[in-house]
Amino acid sequence: MQIGNWQVDLINDCWLRLDGGGAFGLVPKALWQKHLPADEDNLVPFSSTCLLLRGYGHVALIDTGLGYKMPPKMQNLWRVDRSAGGLIETLQTLGLQPHDVDTVICTHLHSDHAGGNTKLDEQGRLAVSFPNATYFVQEREYQDAMQPNERTRATYNEENYRPLMDQGLLTLLDGDAEILPGVEGIVTRGHTPGHMCVRISDGEEHLVFVCDLASLAVHFENLAWMAAYDVEPLHSLENKKTWRNWAIEHQAIIVFPHDVNRPVCRASIQEDKFVLQTLNERWVNG
Repeated sequence: MQIGNWQVDLINDCWLRLDGGGAFGLVPKALWQKHLPADEDNLVPFSSTCLLLRGYGHVALIDTGLGYKMPPKMQNLWRVDRSAGGLIETLQTLGLQPHDVDTVICTHLHSDHAGGNTKLDEQGRLAVSFPNATYFVQEREYQDAMQPNERTRATYNEENYRPLMDQGLLTLLDGDAEILPGVEGIVTRGHTPGHMCVRISDGEEHLVFVCDLASLAVHFENLAWMAAYDVEPLHSLENKKTWRNWAIEHQAIIVFPHDVNRPVCRASIQEDKFVLQTLNERWVNG
Protein backbone atom coordinates (compact mmCIF):
# COMPACT_ATOMS: atom_id res chain seq x y z
CA MET A 1 0.00 0.00 0.00
CA GLN A 2 1.10 3.57 -0.61
CA ILE A 3 0.04 6.32 1.81
CA GLY A 4 1.62 9.51 0.56
CA ASN A 5 5.37 8.98 0.64
CA TRP A 6 5.06 5.92 2.85
CA GLN A 7 5.15 2.43 1.41
CA VAL A 8 3.27 0.21 3.85
CA ASP A 9 3.64 -3.58 3.87
CA LEU A 10 1.85 -6.07 6.11
CA ILE A 11 4.08 -8.81 7.51
CA ASN A 12 2.62 -11.73 9.44
CA ASP A 13 5.17 -12.82 12.04
CA CYS A 14 3.36 -16.13 12.61
CA TRP A 15 0.06 -17.93 12.67
CA LEU A 16 -1.43 -18.77 16.08
CA ARG A 17 -4.37 -20.73 17.40
CA LEU A 18 -5.85 -19.28 20.58
CA ASP A 19 -8.84 -20.00 22.76
CA GLY A 20 -12.07 -18.63 21.31
CA GLY A 21 -13.27 -17.55 24.73
CA GLY A 22 -10.27 -15.27 25.10
CA ALA A 23 -10.79 -13.83 21.64
CA PHE A 24 -14.47 -13.02 22.20
CA GLY A 25 -14.96 -12.62 25.94
CA LEU A 26 -18.64 -12.32 26.87
CA VAL A 27 -19.94 -12.90 23.34
CA PRO A 28 -21.78 -16.25 23.19
CA LYS A 29 -20.02 -18.91 21.14
CA ALA A 30 -23.20 -19.45 19.12
CA LEU A 31 -22.69 -15.94 17.74
CA TRP A 32 -18.94 -15.64 17.30
CA GLN A 33 -18.34 -19.04 15.72
CA LYS A 34 -20.40 -17.91 12.71
CA HIS A 35 -17.56 -15.48 11.99
CA LEU A 36 -14.54 -17.50 13.11
CA PRO A 37 -15.27 -21.21 13.61
CA ALA A 38 -13.35 -22.97 16.37
CA ASP A 39 -11.67 -26.36 16.10
CA GLU A 40 -12.33 -29.33 18.39
CA ASP A 41 -10.16 -27.71 21.09
CA ASN A 42 -12.11 -24.43 20.88
CA LEU A 43 -9.12 -22.73 19.26
CA VAL A 44 -9.46 -20.05 16.58
CA PRO A 45 -6.82 -18.86 14.08
CA PHE A 46 -4.99 -15.58 14.64
CA SER A 47 -2.38 -13.81 12.56
CA SER A 48 0.37 -11.69 14.14
CA THR A 49 0.48 -8.67 11.86
CA CYS A 50 3.31 -6.14 11.90
CA LEU A 51 3.57 -3.13 9.59
CA LEU A 52 6.71 -2.20 7.68
CA LEU A 53 6.97 1.48 6.70
CA ARG A 54 9.49 2.79 4.19
CA GLY A 55 9.73 6.47 3.29
CA TYR A 56 11.39 9.79 4.14
CA GLY A 57 14.67 7.90 4.49
CA HIS A 58 13.27 5.71 7.27
CA VAL A 59 12.68 1.99 7.70
CA ALA A 60 10.18 1.51 10.51
CA LEU A 61 8.21 -1.29 12.09
CA ILE A 62 4.92 -1.07 13.91
CA ASP A 63 4.99 -3.95 16.39
CA THR A 64 7.40 -6.88 16.15
CA GLY A 65 5.16 -9.90 16.66
CA LEU A 66 5.74 -12.86 18.94
CA GLY A 67 9.46 -13.11 18.30
CA TYR A 68 11.67 -16.19 18.26
CA LYS A 69 12.64 -16.77 21.88
CA MET A 70 9.41 -18.32 23.23
CA PRO A 71 10.13 -21.73 24.83
CA PRO A 72 8.99 -24.76 22.79
CA LYS A 73 6.34 -25.65 25.36
CA MET A 74 4.69 -22.26 24.95
CA GLN A 75 5.02 -22.41 21.17
CA ASN A 76 3.14 -25.70 21.21
CA LEU A 77 0.50 -24.23 23.50
CA TRP A 78 -0.02 -21.26 21.16
CA ARG A 79 0.28 -23.51 18.06
CA VAL A 80 2.89 -21.20 16.55
CA ASP A 81 3.28 -21.68 12.79
CA ARG A 82 6.02 -19.91 10.81
CA SER A 83 5.83 -22.09 7.71
CA ALA A 84 5.44 -18.94 5.59
CA GLY A 85 8.41 -17.24 7.27
CA GLY A 86 8.46 -14.88 10.24
CA LEU A 87 9.20 -11.18 10.55
CA ILE A 88 12.99 -11.42 10.20
CA GLU A 89 12.89 -13.85 7.25
CA THR A 90 10.34 -11.67 5.46
CA LEU A 91 12.42 -8.53 5.94
CA GLN A 92 15.31 -10.39 4.37
CA THR A 93 13.23 -11.37 1.34
CA LEU A 94 12.53 -7.64 0.94
CA GLY A 95 16.26 -6.92 0.95
CA LEU A 96 16.37 -5.66 4.53
CA GLN A 97 18.39 -6.72 7.55
CA PRO A 98 17.53 -6.02 11.20
CA HIS A 99 20.21 -3.30 11.37
CA ASP A 100 18.39 -1.40 8.58
CA VAL A 101 15.38 -0.71 10.83
CA ASP A 102 15.72 2.71 12.48
CA THR A 103 12.33 3.01 14.22
CA VAL A 104 10.09 0.57 16.07
CA ILE A 105 6.67 1.71 17.30
CA CYS A 106 5.21 -0.51 20.02
CA THR A 107 1.44 -0.20 20.15
CA HIS A 108 1.65 -1.95 23.53
CA LEU A 109 3.92 -4.44 25.23
CA HIS A 110 1.95 -7.68 25.28
CA SER A 111 4.16 -10.57 24.24
CA ASP A 112 2.39 -11.25 20.94
CA HIS A 113 3.12 -7.67 19.82
CA ALA A 114 6.47 -6.92 21.45
CA GLY A 115 8.13 -10.34 21.71
CA GLY A 116 10.20 -9.61 18.61
CA ASN A 117 11.77 -6.53 20.21
CA THR A 118 14.52 -8.75 21.58
CA LYS A 119 16.05 -12.11 20.69
CA LEU A 120 18.50 -14.73 21.88
CA ASP A 121 21.88 -14.46 20.20
CA GLU A 122 24.05 -17.38 19.07
CA GLN A 123 25.28 -17.87 22.64
CA GLY A 124 21.73 -17.87 24.00
CA ARG A 125 22.08 -14.41 25.53
CA LEU A 126 19.33 -11.80 25.40
CA ALA A 127 19.96 -9.16 22.73
CA VAL A 128 18.11 -6.36 20.96
CA SER A 129 16.60 -7.47 17.65
CA PHE A 130 16.93 -4.09 15.91
CA PRO A 131 20.08 -2.53 17.41
CA ASN A 132 20.04 0.65 15.32
CA ALA A 133 16.39 1.46 16.03
CA THR A 134 14.79 3.87 18.43
CA TYR A 135 11.82 2.15 20.04
CA PHE A 136 8.71 4.11 21.05
CA VAL A 137 5.98 3.22 23.54
CA GLN A 138 3.66 5.09 25.87
CA GLU A 139 5.16 5.71 29.31
CA ARG A 140 1.94 4.47 30.94
CA GLU A 141 2.25 1.19 29.03
CA TYR A 142 5.87 0.75 30.09
CA GLN A 143 5.08 1.42 33.74
CA ASP A 144 2.15 -1.02 33.69
CA ALA A 145 4.34 -3.65 32.01
CA MET A 146 7.09 -3.19 34.61
CA GLN A 147 4.61 -3.44 37.47
CA PRO A 148 1.96 -5.96 36.32
CA ASN A 149 -0.81 -7.16 38.59
CA GLU A 150 -2.43 -10.56 38.96
CA ARG A 151 -4.64 -9.92 35.93
CA THR A 152 -1.94 -8.67 33.57
CA ARG A 153 1.17 -10.58 34.65
CA ALA A 154 0.77 -13.39 32.12
CA THR A 155 0.64 -10.97 29.18
CA TYR A 156 3.90 -9.12 29.88
CA ASN A 157 7.49 -10.37 29.75
CA GLU A 158 10.19 -7.99 30.95
CA GLU A 159 12.71 -9.54 28.53
CA ASN A 160 10.79 -7.89 25.68
CA TYR A 161 11.36 -4.29 26.79
CA ARG A 162 13.67 -3.90 29.80
CA PRO A 163 16.86 -4.38 27.67
CA LEU A 164 15.70 -1.52 25.42
CA MET A 165 15.54 0.82 28.39
CA ASP A 166 18.84 -0.43 29.78
CA GLN A 167 20.57 0.32 26.47
CA GLY A 168 18.96 3.74 26.02
CA LEU A 169 16.97 2.66 22.96
CA LEU A 170 13.46 3.17 24.36
CA THR A 171 11.65 6.51 24.12
CA LEU A 172 8.65 6.88 26.43
CA LEU A 173 5.78 8.96 25.08
CA ASP A 174 3.43 11.06 27.19
CA GLY A 175 0.23 11.02 25.15
CA ASP A 176 -0.41 11.40 21.44
CA ALA A 177 2.71 12.08 19.39
CA GLU A 178 3.94 12.38 15.81
CA ILE A 179 6.78 9.85 15.72
CA LEU A 180 7.74 10.12 12.05
CA PRO A 181 6.44 12.47 9.34
CA GLY A 182 2.70 11.81 9.10
CA VAL A 183 2.93 8.84 11.50
CA GLU A 184 1.20 9.38 14.84
CA GLY A 185 0.80 7.23 17.90
CA ILE A 186 -2.65 7.89 19.37
CA VAL A 187 -3.54 6.71 22.87
CA THR A 188 -6.60 4.44 22.75
CA ARG A 189 -7.01 3.06 26.23
CA GLY A 190 -9.13 -0.02 26.69
CA HIS A 191 -7.14 -3.08 25.80
CA THR A 192 -4.56 -1.57 28.14
CA PRO A 193 -4.50 1.97 29.60
CA GLY A 194 -1.40 2.81 27.53
CA HIS A 195 -2.44 1.14 24.27
CA MET A 196 -1.87 3.08 21.02
CA CYS A 197 -3.36 3.03 17.57
CA VAL A 198 -1.01 4.24 14.84
CA ARG A 199 -2.32 6.63 12.21
CA ILE A 200 -0.56 7.33 8.91
CA SER A 201 -1.81 10.32 6.93
CA ASP A 202 -0.60 12.61 4.18
CA GLY A 203 -3.61 14.94 4.18
CA GLU A 204 -5.48 13.04 1.47
CA GLU A 205 -4.80 9.36 2.17
CA HIS A 206 -5.21 7.80 5.60
CA LEU A 207 -4.51 4.47 7.29
CA VAL A 208 -5.02 3.40 10.88
CA PHE A 209 -3.51 0.33 12.51
CA VAL A 210 -6.10 -0.11 15.24
CA CYS A 211 -4.15 -2.92 16.86
CA ASP A 212 -5.97 -4.49 19.81
CA LEU A 213 -8.58 -1.77 20.02
CA ALA A 214 -10.19 -4.26 17.62
CA SER A 215 -8.13 -7.42 17.20
CA LEU A 216 -10.51 -8.67 14.50
CA ALA A 217 -12.68 -6.84 11.99
CA VAL A 218 -15.81 -8.22 13.63
CA HIS A 219 -14.79 -6.51 16.88
CA PHE A 220 -14.90 -3.19 15.02
CA GLU A 221 -18.24 -3.94 13.38
CA ASN A 222 -19.89 -4.83 16.70
CA LEU A 223 -19.20 -2.23 19.37
CA ALA A 224 -20.06 -4.58 22.25
CA TRP A 225 -17.77 -7.36 20.98
CA MET A 226 -14.29 -7.32 22.46
CA ALA A 227 -11.66 -9.72 23.66
CA ALA A 228 -11.56 -10.99 27.22
CA TYR A 229 -8.05 -9.52 27.42
CA ASP A 230 -9.30 -5.90 27.47
CA VAL A 231 -8.67 -4.52 30.94
CA GLU A 232 -10.89 -1.47 30.37
CA PRO A 233 -13.67 -2.72 28.06
CA LEU A 234 -15.89 0.35 28.39
CA HIS A 235 -13.01 2.53 27.21
CA SER A 236 -12.58 0.13 24.28
CA LEU A 237 -16.22 0.62 23.37
CA GLU A 238 -16.06 4.43 23.42
CA ASN A 239 -12.79 4.52 21.47
CA LYS A 240 -14.22 2.22 18.82
CA LYS A 241 -17.07 4.69 18.33
CA THR A 242 -14.57 7.52 17.84
CA TRP A 243 -12.40 5.61 15.37
CA ARG A 244 -15.34 4.25 13.40
CA ASN A 245 -16.51 7.83 12.81
CA TRP A 246 -13.00 8.93 11.87
CA ALA A 247 -12.53 6.03 9.47
CA ILE A 248 -15.78 6.83 7.67
CA GLU A 249 -15.10 10.57 7.52
CA HIS A 250 -11.61 10.06 6.06
CA GLN A 251 -12.34 6.93 3.98
CA ALA A 252 -9.38 5.45 5.77
CA ILE A 253 -7.77 2.06 5.34
CA ILE A 254 -8.15 0.06 8.57
CA VAL A 255 -5.67 -2.68 9.50
CA PHE A 256 -6.57 -5.32 12.08
CA PRO A 257 -3.68 -7.15 13.79
CA HIS A 258 -5.03 -10.67 14.20
CA ASP A 259 -7.68 -11.17 11.51
CA VAL A 260 -6.75 -14.03 9.18
CA ASN A 261 -9.61 -13.34 6.75
CA ARG A 262 -10.06 -9.57 6.77
CA PRO A 263 -6.80 -7.90 7.78
CA VAL A 264 -7.45 -4.74 5.72
CA CYS A 265 -10.80 -2.96 5.29
CA ARG A 266 -12.58 0.32 4.60
CA ALA A 267 -15.70 1.45 6.44
CA SER A 268 -18.98 2.88 5.21
CA ILE A 269 -22.57 3.37 6.29
CA GLN A 270 -25.11 1.34 4.31
CA GLU A 271 -28.80 1.57 5.20
CA ASP A 272 -27.88 3.18 8.52
CA LYS A 273 -25.54 0.28 9.36
CA PHE A 274 -21.79 0.37 9.86
CA VAL A 275 -20.18 -1.93 7.28
CA LEU A 276 -16.61 -3.01 6.59
CA GLN A 277 -15.51 -3.74 3.03
CA THR A 278 -12.57 -6.13 2.79
CA LEU A 279 -9.69 -4.93 0.62
CA ASN A 280 -7.32 -7.16 -1.32
CA GLU A 281 -4.12 -6.28 0.56
CA ARG A 282 -2.59 -9.28 2.32
CA TRP A 283 0.66 -10.15 4.03
CA VAL A 284 3.80 -10.05 1.91
CA ASN A 285 4.66 -13.54 3.22
CA GLY A 286 1.41 -15.35 2.50
